[in-house]
Amino acid sequence: MDQTTIIVMVDGLDPEYLECCPTPRIRELADAGFMLEAKAMMPTVTNVNNVSLITASYPKEHGITSNYWLNQEDASEHYMESAEYVETQTMFQRAEAMGTRSLLVTAKDKLRRLLSAGTTLNVSSEQPPDWVASGVGEPPPIYSIEVNQWVMQAANYILEREKFDLVYLTTTDFAMHTYSPKHPESARHLSLLDEAIGKIMDTVPDARILITADHGMSSKTKMINLEGVLADKGIHSQAVPIIKDRYTVHHSNLGGCIYIYLDDADTATALDVLNNTEGVDQAFSREEAAERFRLMPQRIGDIMALGAESVVFGDPAQVTMPEELRSHGSLHEERVPIIGCGPGFEGFEFRENRDLGRYVFERVLV
Repeated sequence: MDQTTIIVMVDGLDPEYLECCPTPRIRELADAGFMLEAKAMMPTVTNVNNVSLITASYPKEHGITSNYWLNQEDASEHYMESAEYVETQTMFQRAEAMGTRSLLVTAKDKLRRLLSAGTTLNVSSEQPPDWVASGVGEPPPIYSIEVNQWVMQAANYILEREKFDLVYLTTTDFAMHTYSPKHPESARHLSLLDEAIGKIMDTVPDARILITADHGMSSKTKMINLEGVLADKGIHSQAVPIIKDRYTVHHSNLGGCIYIYLDDADTATALDVLNNTEGVDQAFSREEAAERFRLMPQRIGDIMALGAESVVFGDPAQVTMPEELRSHGSLHEERVPIIGCGPGFEGFEFRENRDLGRYVFERVLV
């Protein structure tokens, strides 16, 4: 394989950031190739969308339906951040079987653990190899704007020294959770990221490059406790945030989508209550949610509830809603950009971020 294919997954890159922030190197790619708007997978959270892309499949096939999973069979709870939960072949595993070299560089170590099966080399900013940290510099904290720049710099440092056929780079969305598109710090963040991506373009000038996001981002102003709403009607339940992970500074485990597990209650009655609750866009039964959003039914709740654009779900007894919260998880964060440049895109249609992986399976690893 003569040409390197580079995929950049910018966590939380709502299209509005590209509209508001200067990104000359990314614009250069778009001008030479294409830029369009597409859809993310539901729920619009990191783990679901990254795995959908690297497997070119939907959650009903690969099994990652949230960041966090309550297994009803044994009442165990799990952070879904290990490759053991992925049920289908990744593009890295396909590449490995073909004798093709692949590189993964990520900000969050949870994504390194989740995505890295089959990679030739995998690196995270949280636990970088000594030789990378020595060459690039010690990585900034995970809760910083500069950490995403480090991810790109680390990738560039590695690509200057070794050839890889398939490269996957994924960042963290701390900056997007913290700053709106028009905030000066967003411009600074995108400028650092844009410059670092540009240097990779210079290092591997003949590479085919694709850039997308795992989800968008919305300002949230209202928290609704759905367990409490149901309890007021005599319905006992457990609500599990789909966005829940170990990076709570980002979002306080508050997102616009939640799975609800019922204690022997009538699902139809609970759905009627939720669908008549102000701030709930729609609530679906397990079967309805699995069919509509292509989810693995045994890894979701009895009910999936989606919030209005400004709404997150949480229990005030467990979490205090930040004064200024930006988060995701619902259909309101479904819009994502796709930018591509290089040969071989003719006749291929990108409608979802998952299609970047489909492109690799159908056009690159063949």
